[in-house]
Amino acid sequence: MKKVDIVISALGHEPSTQLEEQTRIISAIKEAGNIKRFFPSEFGYDVDRLQILEPAKSVLAIKVKIREAIRKEGIPFTFVSSNFCCSYFLSRLGQVEETTIPDERVFILGDGNTKVIFVDEHDMATYAIKAADDERTLNKILYIRPTANICSLNELVSLWEEKKRTTLERIYVSEEEVLNKINETSEPWPFFYAISHAGFIKGETTNFDIDSSIGVEASQLYTDVKYTTVEKYLNRFL
Repeated sequence: MKKVDIVISALGHEPSTQLEEQTRIISAIKEAGNIKRFFPSEFGYDVDRLQILEPAKSVLAIKVKIREAIRKEGIPFTFVSSNFCCSYFLSRLGQVEETTIPDERVFILGDGNTKVIFVDEHDMATYAIKAADDERTLNKILYIRPTANICSLNELVSLWEEKKRTTLERIYVSEEEVLNKINETSEPWPFFYAISHAGFIKGETTNFDIDSSIGVEASQLYTDVKYTTVEKYLNRFL
């Protein structure tokens, strides 16, 4: 740690090791004493304000503890809230139990009208790197909310149908049915249903305005970044 001044972590994906790994990094940063900025391993929801169901609730609560430890130690930070990863959600049109885009029918959680935010992982990295030595992001949450990537499931499916020149049968899954999926499906699906429930039904990526005292929006700060839009990202599956 004494050889660097900015630490960006992408470790600790597994809940069983995440807190230990991040705590070890925090201790090393404190010992080094020369770190100008720490980006802990987050890159998802803003966990400080998130309302989400189990089993995802316990997993993401670990990230809250990591944030608390960083603040307690007085370590300069930037927390990155990058919302839904394109590689997972767009590659299957928001389907939980699929691995590819369906050919005939698509399951839509809720009424399909709730707006969510999709971000390409390369863009997440680009924004994080730009924010690393930017005083405007010091001790702030960097929200990645590119305007062209805010859309509902209904809009996403319609966009795909237009590109593919096809029509998919839309099967709407009520919130009650999603709750049953969380409680009854086998691992790992309950976690992903809980994540999807928070986004596609409760709108946890879009149902709040950014508090400028604690957060900033990446695409507004770095207008030079030509981020990958949802429309462009879908082209790779044609």
